[in-house]
Amino acid sequence: MRSRRAIIQGGLAAGAILAVPGLLLAAASPQAIEGGAAFIKALAGKAIGILQSSGDKIEVREAQFRDLLSNGFDMPFIARFVLGKHWRKATPQQRADYQALFTEFVLQTYSRRMGGYSGEVFTVAGARAAGKRDVMVRTMIARPGGSAIKADWRVRPKDGQYRIIDIMVEGVSMAVTQRSEFSAVVRRRGMQGLLQTLRARTENFGVAS
Repeated sequence: MRSRRAIIQGGLAAGAILAVPGLLLAAASPQAIEGGAAFIKALAGKAIGILQSSGDKIEVREAQFRDLLSNGFDMPFIARFVLGKHWRKATPQQRADYQALFTEFVLQTYSRRMGGYSGEVFTVAGARAAGKRDVMVRTMIARPGGSAIKADWRVRPKDGQYRIIDIMVEGVSMAVTQRSEFSAVVRRRGMQGLLQTLRARTENFGVAS
């Protein structure tokens, strides 16, 4: 069950993002809400298209999926949130190293979880404003022979396009969980310890995964 959920979460987007605190009084416009929902629907369609493709080698599909994730998620924003208060204490070089390692870790994790697609159906069930700029898009992932999975996507306009900054699966934010784990590593081993951990995970991904 756990591996199936990981495949679905990774296959349709990437599951390590964040919850953004402090909703503002102003709300996203109806046009923004409609645009956010359309963005998630289109992104999921592209992801499923890659998963269903049998003509390309797995390496080619992994590269396509990496590009899709890179363009669909605001990785710098996510990485900074996950690091939390430790970002302010990190040196410029540590921040640069962390951003690169975190992005590679996420892309490796989810671009390689591509072998388990078996007819899941992704449906946008609704969308609403979430603060001044953000849109929360509610989706359902129907699985043959299994219960549907509920996922909420928080998207934000950036540079004229939408970017995902949060995903909650069955009410659980992957990034909040990751933030807690990263914070524990920094408390025990410092910022350099976290960098070493991320570097080891990316360098040995084929063995660890």
